[in-house]
Amino acid sequence: MTAIMLFTRDLRVHDLPALVAAARADELLPLFVLDDAILGSDFAAPNRVAFLLDSLTDLRAALRARGSDLVVRRGDTASVVAGLAADVDATAVHASADVSGFASRRDRRLRSALGERGAEYHPHAGVTVVDPGALSPTGGDHYKVFTPYWRVWREARLRPVEDAPDRLPPLPAGVAAGEIPSRAELVDGEPSPELLRGGETLARQRMGGWIATAMANYPEDRDVLANDGTSHLSPYIHFGNLSPRELVARIDQRRRGGEDVVRQLCWRDFHHQVTWAHGAITTREYRPRGDDWHQDTEAFEAWTEGRTGYPIVDAGMRQLKAEGWMHNRARMITASFLVKDLYVDWRLGAGHFMHWLVDGDIANNYANWQWVAGTGTDTRPNRVYNPTRQGERFDRDGAYVRRWVPELAHIEGKRIHTPWELDDTLFGGADYPKPLVDHAEAAQRFLDRRGA
Repeated sequence: MTAIMLFTRDLRVHDLPALVAAARADELLPLFVLDDAILGSDFAAPNRVAFLLDSLTDLRAALRARGSDLVVRRGDTASVVAGLAADVDATAVHASADVSGFASRRDRRLRSALGERGAEYHPHAGVTVVDPGALSPTGGDHYKVFTPYWRVWREARLRPVEDAPDRLPPLPAGVAAGEIPSRAELVDGEPSPELLRGGETLARQRMGGWIATAMANYPEDRDVLANDGTSHLSPYIHFGNLSPRELVARIDQRRRGGEDVVRQLCWRDFHHQVTWAHGAITTREYRPRGDDWHQDTEAFEAWTEGRTGYPIVDAGMRQLKAEGWMHNRARMITASFLVKDLYVDWRLGAGHFMHWLVDGDIANNYANWQWVAGTGTDTRPNRVYNPTRQGERFDRDGAYVRRWVPELAHIEGKRIHTPWELDDTLFGGADYPKPLVDHAEAAQRFLDRRGA
């Protein structure tokens, strides 16, 4: 019996139920398809492609160490899988289930194409801690508010963590592994200069080190922008270098910071079950508020370039381009400024984030943007973050702003968050713009539009 293990967003060998099931076959073809539909879309951005290639290289090494290899092909996933299944007479294809619209369409086409050849398609858990459809409230198919979801999620019975296989069945005869292409062959443009490297090996090192040394400080440091007490595990979770289920198992929630971290993993599952139920999370508002969003090109470009005149906003946007990552607190501040101060469509902001974020995830990114825009699951849809107060609270001495907005680095203390209030002597002729809008006035305009 021959099986195909189709890797998608699960580039690891530890705690991968699909791989464990596929490895029961006599012959195994581990496969990754560089899908032309993704490579030809805006979702194929330099940062994520670079991280993907690191992950594939590391995955290939892990599979070779277990007596197998990673077969790499390019084309339409369903067609490639069906063709290989016919070539090697595979009777089963195993993969991790996912929730995006693209993943759902891919699964339907896989089932159809394989069914015509007498092969079965088997989706498995692995992308989330709890399956997106496993928990539902009375009278509904999914939870629309986080807190009740958190209460039932933390009591859910979780599947066991799967060990990485020591050995894997051999490849079918005559199958060439294929080369992993270079980034330049797949996408135009350069990645961020300070981008993290990808792969399960680095992911597991970071996971173990952070849990052992830094997790205890997470409750105090998670929102301190300059300290950056977050784990930076999100890119590894997005690409499946780490299993979120294993991460929950590795964390002792009795230890300081443990429950706080697990709660963030629950937020990720919450957004995945919303996306699973809602479908078009990238385009259709979950809870429409009747907004007539602006299409202000100049304001949007100033925001993307980190030239809004609000230092904490600009610092976040510049960090995004430099690292392909942004602190979560900064993500909320910058997003709120775009949609509620500038009243620019959240979809534009979400798309910009998706271009740069190495952890750019359909469910998390778009559901979080809708949360901030008040069109998603936030129970306070009209909340507006004050960028000055956010800066003074979460970057008290201005260290985060000084790092990313160096033209203001000479300004001492919290005055760095209000440079427009300084006289010319203190401002020092810095090449820094005046605020695009007055926040108090912009916030009131937004509330008036919402009738709040």
